Amino acid sequence: MALHGKLLEQLVVLLHLIIGVQLVLSSAPQPNDPSCIRKCGSVDIPYPFGTRKGCYLDQSFLIICNDSFQPPKPFLGVDHNIDVLNISPDDGELRVSNLVFRRCQWWPEYDNQKSLRRMSALLNLSKFRISLEKNSIFAVGCNFFAYISVSHEQDYTFMSGCISFCGNSSGLVNGSCSGLGCCHSPIPENTKNYNLTVQSIYTNGSSRTSGQSCGLGFIGETQAYNFSTLDFTNLTNRETVPLVLDWAIENKKCKDAEKNMTSYLCKAANSCSEANGLGYICKCPDGYEGNAYIREGQDGSCQDIDECKHSPNPCNATETCTNTKGGYKCTTRGQLSQPMSIIIALGISISLLILLVGTLLVYWVMQRRKLTKLKENFFQQNGGLLLQRQLLNHKELVEPAKIFSAKELEKATNNYDKSRVLGQGGFGTVYKGVLSDDKVVAIKKSNVVDQSQIEQFINEVVVLTKINHKNVVKLLGCCLETEVPLLVYEFITNGTLFDHIHDKNLSSSLSWEKRLKVASETAGALAYIHFETSMSIIHRDVKTTNILLDDNHTAKVSDFGASRLVPLDHTRLTTVVQGTLGYLDPEYFHTSQLTEKSDVYSFGVVIAELLTGEKALSMDRPETERNLAMYFVIAMKEDRLLQIIDDRILTEGNVEEIKEVANIAKKCLMVRGEDRPSMQQVTKELEGLRLLEKHSLKRVDPNTQQITKPLPNAPTHSSGIDVDIGSSSMSTIVADDSMKNQILKPTDNDAR
Repeated sequence: MALHGKLLEQLVVLLHLIIGVQLVLSSAPQPNDPSCIRKCGSVDIPYPFGTRKGCYLDQSFLIICNDSFQPPKPFLGVDHNIDVLNISPDDGELRVSNLVFRRCQWWPEYDNQKSLRRMSALLNLSKFRISLEKNSIFAVGCNFFAYISVSHEQDYTFMSGCISFCGNSSGLVNGSCSGLGCCHSPIPENTKNYNLTVQSIYTNGSSRTSGQSCGLGFIGETQAYNFSTLDFTNLTNRETVPLVLDWAIENKKCKDAEKNMTSYLCKAANSCSEANGLGYICKCPDGYEGNAYIREGQDGSCQDIDECKHSPNPCNATETCTNTKGGYKCTTRGQLSQPMSIIIALGISISLLILLVGTLLVYWVMQRRKLTKLKENFFQQNGGLLLQRQLLNHKELVEPAKIFSAKELEKATNNYDKSRVLGQGGFGTVYKGVLSDDKVVAIKKSNVVDQSQIEQFINEVVVLTKINHKNVVKLLGCCLETEVPLLVYEFITNGTLFDHIHDKNLSSSLSWEKRLKVASETAGALAYIHFETSMSIIHRDVKTTNILLDDNHTAKVSDFGASRLVPLDHTRLTTVVQGTLGYLDPEYFHTSQLTEKSDVYSFGVVIAELLTGEKALSMDRPETERNLAMYFVIAMKEDRLLQIIDDRILTEGNVEEIKEVANIAKKCLMVRGEDRPSMQQVTKELEGLRLLEKHSLKRVDPNTQQITKPLPNAPTHSSGIDVDIGSSSMSTIVADDSMKNQILKPTDNDAR
């Protein structure tokens, strides 16, 4: 009886298992279910896409076929409002219709800002990604710019964009999108939650009567959009453009997906593909057609293509076409028998094998010589011989520049491993390296080099090596054996000024005294490289991420000099903005050149950042306050300075000192470069403030009750720093130049 009960219990368990398996199988998607709709209007809907439950893989691949249109139209997305144009299962691509962003400067009623974030919502909640290879950022219009900023940790960082210039419509050319009336720029990687900005480069009315007042910005398929002058004159008519999205079944490589046959969807042999790098998809192998998600032998599965039935067949008139699995072969009439062909092929193979074995050693030696020769060529091409002569002529250097070998730096960076990356910028990548003597260094690898500037580069390396300033990151040497020269700097341990201002864990340690110290030291370093080196050096990219701090909060200016590897006139009329938005000199947009006064402007933004604790460019602020420089100058004009000062320093800092430093920043942020002070003048004022602060703090020694003498030449007044700099003293009155936009107004002589 007990045995009977045990058997009955096992039977019940088995029955439950069978029912469970049947339920799973019945609910699982069936790629070859004949009841599934596989066409909506003129668009095919292959698996893993589908129009109802059981016909698609998961919710990301749901297609809504709207029959209210004639013919019916397929839609995709969270709200099913994205028009599907085409699905390519073999390429892992989905072609959809994307809205354009229209901005009309003087007629806002024509602006088109509806549903601009619907694509970001789709990309964040699905398996789709904007194709980097087949799409671009476009700007269409007269004197408009468009750029894309990508969200990272709740902050928008500028990634890519372009400016569309024009003087009048007579110069426009159909089909050309290279900057005149139309421009385009590549899509940055990992574009999901993004923000697209379209804006006229004029905001004060100067272009209202000249040129067009409306501009378009959009992300679209590069090859699908063909610029037409009709688009330029009828900008309000265009609403959508095609956009290509990449998709994949799962974010796994084929070899990893095949390990779990339960979730692995490719049913045909050798059908797994990693077409777009997003993951894996299933496609029939070459020579086969059908649906690779259906098991072999079932209707619709991958079937061999009989190429010989094509008209005409792939063989020529003197050959016979024979179909094979996955291919075909062409046999010449009267050809040798198969055994004889095998014998001949075998003899040739053995001969080739003998020749291969006999030449392996020779080949290896030749490759070694070739590599050595290539390094020698790069060394000479990059000015190695010139540098050696320069170093011999400068024997007075205490620590001359060291010429590192390529092998030495590869070992120091673990073959430039991604984990060693310290930072990336417009001009290159910086790696952390450990030399053979355990010395930690920073190695900068530039993106591009102009051979016409090599002599200038070598001279600059020698000049930078001579710099022995406590507030400048020391250049230790370079490597010239690679295609692009590498620069080796000392390594600074305490991170960037940007981190200390904006990281809540670090900002508390940055007191007003330390901020004033950092500002003064940075100004001194810039003044030094502008005026006290044998060759004047323009930094070109002054920002808080390029100001490093050591353990004593001593400022170290970094990442300068190497920018000369990219010539100023590399692209005289460029459609891709160079530099860092938020810090970039407004005059650059007019002249395409950076000067010492450009460094002064950027330094003014750094001071504003130190005073307010705000980022130079932030999409989290209102539109009129996104640019810190403009926000700061307007606040000072309206006497609202203390409202925007960082509370962390307002409670501890001397208000008069803060106002004086703010006035210095205001002078640095003048729109016209000639109205800005030099870095020498800025340094004098900041050093004067520091001396005044030290004097006020040390006036009475609490231990001896004696009066402490002020430092030599220190100002003796208690407020209102007035450093005498002769005829070059800076004015505290800001001109009427508008700072409502970083884009410089055209001059009267500007030919447009």
